[in-house]
Amino acid sequence: MSLLKTEPDALDGLVGRARAGDAGALNSLLGGLADDIYGLALRMTASRQDAEDASQEVLLKITTHLATFRGEASLRTWAYRIALRHLIDRRKSRVEAMHLDFERFGQDLLDGLGEAGGDAAEAEQVKLGCSLAMLTCLDRDHRVAYILGEVFDLPNRAAAQIAGVSDPVYRQRLSRARRQLEAFTKSYCGVVEPSAPCRCDRRVARAIELGRLQRDTLDLAHHPRRELAVQEMESLHGAARLFRSHPAYAAPAAMAREVERLLTAAKLSILDRPPE
Repeated sequence: MSLLKTEPDALDGLVGRARAGDAGALNSLLGGLADDIYGLALRMTASRQDAEDASQEVLLKITTHLATFRGEASLRTWAYRIALRHLIDRRKSRVEAMHLDFERFGQDLLDGLGEAGGDAAEAEQVKLGCSLAMLTCLDRDHRVAYILGEVFDLPNRAAAQIAGVSDPVYRQRLSRARRQLEAFTKSYCGVVEPSAPCRCDRRVARAIELGRLQRDTLDLAHHPRRELAVQEMESLHGAARLFRSHPAYAAPAAMAREVERLLTAAKLSILDRPPE
């Protein structure tokens, strides 16, 4: 089941009311987009704090550009185009700033292996954080293709439209990203390939040592999440199963409150600002 809905839905009916100044309609519209935009931002940045900041920026941009929505695609598709352009153009996140590639990442995994330790939640935190960081080994264009195609399970044409590229270019990027992630996870990741050397519980001690895991927070393992129907993953490739095993992250409540505060404080008009 795709996390990103590209067919028209109830949000489209809120646009006219929001443009007319109905604050409740605008809040409902933004609330209906917030979780998916946050989930996209988290996978693009691999950092919860950067994802929250980027999501707030995107929601504000959607608000100030709402007058430009023409209904040629669903509101969600239009919103994700804005989100992706923003995320691709945005400064590097704190994880991206590490300039990871698959060779360096693989060496880091092997250097950090120790005795099995930690509880199930700590091992889950390592798995989720590791797989998010792994995505940053792809450049942003290929990361976009993989997230839309393999993680969110969008049809090629819809994903290409959201990514703003032709179908052939999108398919080429998705194919290359699949090959890279499949090869890497089969060589290193014990979640995907039982004979591979890395195990999440063998990375817990090293993650604590490096400050990548704080036992008192476990922000990814305990992250707020949405309830969705369990999807069938047996037929997916190993790497795709790993990345789709992430929960359906819910946008933090504080993020929505901050967007509302900024909108009120700045007295932003959804009609006054042209598209960028």
